[in-house]
Amino acid sequence: MDPRTVAAVWAGKVAGVASRTLGRGGGTAIAGLAAERIEPAIVRHLVAQAGAGAIAITGTNGKTTTSLMLSRIASEAGLRPLHNRSGSNLMRGVAAMLVEEASLAGTIPEAARRLAILEVDEATLPEIVRSAAPRVIVFTNLFRDQLDRYGEVDTVAKAWERALAAAPAGTTLVLNADDPAVAHLGRAAPGRVVYYGVDDASAGGESEQHASDFRTCLDCGAELAYTVTYYGHLGHWRCTGCGSARPQPDIRITRVAAGDDATSITIAHAGGELTIALPLAGLYNAYNALAAAAGAIALGLPREAIVAALDGFSAAFGRQEHFAVEGRDVQVLLGKNPTGLNQVLRAVAARPGRKHMLFFLNDGIADGRDVSWIWDADYETVQPQTDWALAAGTRAEDLALRLKYAGFGDDVPVERDTAAALRRALAATPEGGTLHVVPTYTAMLEVRELLAKQGGARRFWESDR
Repeated sequence: MDPRTVAAVWAGKVAGVASRTLGRGGGTAIAGLAAERIEPAIVRHLVAQAGAGAIAITGTNGKTTTSLMLSRIASEAGLRPLHNRSGSNLMRGVAAMLVEEASLAGTIPEAARRLAILEVDEATLPEIVRSAAPRVIVFTNLFRDQLDRYGEVDTVAKAWERALAAAPAGTTLVLNADDPAVAHLGRAAPGRVVYYGVDDASAGGESEQHASDFRTCLDCGAELAYTVTYYGHLGHWRCTGCGSARPQPDIRITRVAAGDDATSITIAHAGGELTIALPLAGLYNAYNALAAAAGAIALGLPREAIVAALDGFSAAFGRQEHFAVEGRDVQVLLGKNPTGLNQVLRAVAARPGRKHMLFFLNDGIADGRDVSWIWDADYETVQPQTDWALAAGTRAEDLALRLKYAGFGDDVPVERDTAAALRRALAATPEGGTLHVVPTYTAMLEVRELLAKQGGARRFWESDR
């Protein structure tokens, strides 16, 4: 092994240990930064050792859950995933995961059985394509998110197209046919394209024009028309001008049956049908499971592994995760952009009973400084069922104003401190009841750390999920 790679691995491991020892975090970024400082190509050198190659998962919503599902499927198939399960999905996060997995000699143990499953930030995809040369790339969806960082959605779509132009000729794209922006990437495909989508029209709902990010055709600019709308701009679409339309999915959900905390789905593909009892609520999680199944099928993983992994799946950190704290059930549901938050609120509203809600709105770098998106989120969905609500976070006052206009009243309490907000919310929730915590990203990390300590759960970077 190249001495520079070995030195980079050592530096990364030392930085990671120091971060954890000093209580500065899990080392999920600093380890990668230290390694990249010594060897900028550390990701390329380590991923190249994975005998089963690499799969990248990107998109606005669902990539953490989808990549975790794929990791579980790979494990069921007898592989050992190299997975950045902490959700640290910039190059530094991928590098940190690989450095932690590597031996001190700079080698990946059991390399022949390793599959690199890389959750990738939307803007990081070009670097990952160059460094990891993934066999398969899964795209979940494209929605507005952190406009001050990414710009408008068409900027991200064009960056993806440029990244695919540099992808190896054998790369397989797994694309969401129900998202016109993602489906459009099929035209830039370097190799095989696998489309996935939902064919069960009964799962559709009302049009969400205010949360739709693609209303016009990417080819000719004419209006898009829908026969079925699922959420946002996802659905059965066609262009009213040039005739471009939703591709026929190769892998599709033919039946969705929603429950309070679970979703039963049937997935059809050329090899037959898969019936899955997914222990997560919401159509958006059915899409995540479908994307994971499509990615697994594209990799050639066995159907039995797909069913076993998804039937026994447990939530990724902060995504419908439950904690038992002080005799209450605390459920954390990340909501970081209009479309994602709307799906979370629908899932909460679908559960029976009155609600106790703790909403967080932060404006950290990882959240996006621009919080105007909350006015496109449908807090009204859950308001009629809510007995008590608290607005928390660094932009708690902005959130309280939004909740006022959603009908929560003129006196929604405000609390900027995370720990104090959690204490107030737990005290307001009856013993034996459920507290729904709906935070943005940085608030989710903070509140999850507090809940993990109180509920005896692992920290997110220690979790095997």
